[in-house]
Amino acid sequence: MTVTDVDPITLEVVRCALVAHCDEMATALRRAAYNPMIFEVQDYCVGLVDTSGELIAQNLGGLPIFLADLGVSVADGIDRFGLEGFEPGDAIVMNYPYVAGQHLNNVVVYTPIFVDGEVVAFPAVRAHWVDIGGSRIGFGSTATTDIYSEGLQLRSIKVMKAGTWDDDVMQIIKDNVRVPESSFGDLRAALAACRLGERRITELIGRYGLDTVMACVSTMRDQSERLSRDAVARMTDGEYTATAWMDNDGQDLDRRIHLDIRVEVAGEELTVDFSGIAEQVKGPLNSGKSGGIAAARVAFKMLTLPTHPVDEGSFRNLHVILPEGKLLNARPPAALGQWSISLPTVVDTIVRSLAPTLPDRVPAAHKGDMSGFTFHGIDERTGARFVCLNINGGGWGGRPVGDGPSACVSMCQGDVRNVPIEIQEARYPLVFNRHELRADSGGAGRYRGGLGLEIDVEPQQEMFTNIANERTTCPPWGLRGGHPGAVNDTVVRQPGGEASHVKKHTGLRLEAGSYVSFRTAGGGGWGEAAERPVEEVARDVLDGFVSVEAARDLYRVAVSADGVVDAGLTERLRAVSTIGEPADVTG
Repeated sequence: MTVTDVDPITLEVVRCALVAHCDEMATALRRAAYNPMIFEVQDYCVGLVDTSGELIAQNLGGLPIFLADLGVSVADGIDRFGLEGFEPGDAIVMNYPYVAGQHLNNVVVYTPIFVDGEVVAFPAVRAHWVDIGGSRIGFGSTATTDIYSEGLQLRSIKVMKAGTWDDDVMQIIKDNVRVPESSFGDLRAALAACRLGERRITELIGRYGLDTVMACVSTMRDQSERLSRDAVARMTDGEYTATAWMDNDGQDLDRRIHLDIRVEVAGEELTVDFSGIAEQVKGPLNSGKSGGIAAARVAFKMLTLPTHPVDEGSFRNLHVILPEGKLLNARPPAALGQWSISLPTVVDTIVRSLAPTLPDRVPAAHKGDMSGFTFHGIDERTGARFVCLNINGGGWGGRPVGDGPSACVSMCQGDVRNVPIEIQEARYPLVFNRHELRADSGGAGRYRGGLGLEIDVEPQQEMFTNIANERTTCPPWGLRGGHPGAVNDTVVRQPGGEASHVKKHTGLRLEAGSYVSFRTAGGGGWGEAAERPVEEVARDVLDGFVSVEAARDLYRVAVSADGVVDAGLTERLRAVSTIGEPADVTG
């Protein structure tokens, strides 16, 4: 059967079925997983990959930064075993970072689907294991300088052969991770999701036939390519550049990590050129090549087909230049523990570069990091080791059509969520005293940046935390005259001590009764702040989003804490020509 033989009704049924099967697999994974990073945060992606290592379909709730990059992990196994080297009942694990491009905690599990004795596809799951061994614990460690200190590397390893667990491999994993009950539970959950995928795809092929299903897949990819090309063709040809930077790599604290990015639009083709970014670094801020390509794909998808189901055809007209040895394509044995930290800034910078050709679509910068926290230690109540991980939201940039959203995760994290406070307090020796929006953190503008968060955590016993604030010297930028958002900040106070601002610290010891206050970044503003309607500024003050002082100094609105506007003074304030400097008009 050729592509033109597929009737449109069958095509849409198969298209929707493939996505639905991935979504069902994701539900099975979430409900069976052991660690909150999977069942609450939803730090995973689920997809179907063909025998060439190309994506067929992916679940709708997967992390954007995992966009269409499951294929490289499966392709590595195909190269190792050959298609004839798989048997029904096999299960393979893969986290090798210089293929997958990511830190070792992001473990891929996949299985072969057989039809008439031949492998036809692979359901695959990538999910964040809470621990993978090594010296690195949880998020935020900046202490590692090579991959060997970061944990177990599992390159296309069969943990199950023909339906039987390989006890030797499982023993190696058990003896090298801190919480094997969690890791093995998550492994079994991923395997259950893959087995469900095997059944669903086999049923679909049984209904329509293998030739018809694969013809539908080919047509889906061609349609995605056509839509993607149409989107790029509407951009103005030319070269576009933008720059940003990261504070440091956690090792050399005085060296900024520059991100100079060039984007070229030529007809229906778009090229992202990473040649100008920094060389790989000593600390763990590096990523593998697939991580860099994923960042380019996230930006490209946002600007072309943001709501279209993803498949390999979506990226046929995207080209990525990424020399080896760069921050986003590090050579072994570079440390990759914080592989994702720079990627939201990379995506934001790509998008910013295209603001001249897409002026009504590009927002101001968002919080620009993958912020979260880690607390770890030995629970004195049970004697068991614990590792508490969570994701912190922040502000997104003001947009050409409205204010930026508040308390959202980064654009690379998509639909992930934070772990509810109730669950954290029930599982770990922690008390949360505050979790609220951070006033004045959103950049001022005609459309205000979204707000960050203030999260106050009180440890109930001795424990340790990792702090890795980023983008403290490169705040989320405003556009069209908008102000930057507030930067990340963490305040720590030990019992009887002074509060101190901590930027980066791995394994900081905390005593019972200390507190840690995480203050996340806000988004940049879009447009001139003095053009924001007075009534909207007054409502922001009344809601606690903007202080009385910021309303006066930045928005040129004289308003009381209860939202009452002094119209005469406001008129005189807004007559002042210099925007963004404290006004010297008296009442």
